[in-house]
Amino acid sequence: MKKFLQEFKEFALQGNVMSMAVGVIIGAAFKDLVTSFTDNVITPIINCIGGAEIQGRIHLLGDQYINYGAFITAVINFLIMAFIIFLMVKGMNNLANIGKKKEEEAEEATTKECPYCKSEIHKDATKCPHCASEV
Repeated sequence: MKKFLQEFKEFALQGNVMSMAVGVIIGAAFKDLVTSFTDNVITPIINCIGGAEIQGRIHLLGDQYINYGAFITAVINFLIMAFIIFLMVKGMNNLANIGKKKEEEAEEATTKECPYCKSEIHKDATKCPHCASEV
């Protein structure tokens, strides 16, 4: 049992698990912000432009309703969240690729291509070691 608890402690305190937990907490807080933005800014604008009530309901039997306004609001919230997450992931990928591009440029700077046999040769070479042509 002691070994099991130790393994769980190591798992829970790994960097990726802690980062995921922080991401979930920030995501939940961000969800509330997007919901408030949709309810207090976007919904009134849509109601003013089209004259349609986005808070609408369809009456069924008794006191049962289909609340299509809440569904439309949820769809708008989802689209906003998905777009912002897309932008964040795209930005993070661009930042990660900047370092890779610099490394690739540094590696490529030491070689060039022979114009005759198309093999890779040192950038300072005056003769190709493969085809013996002057470069």
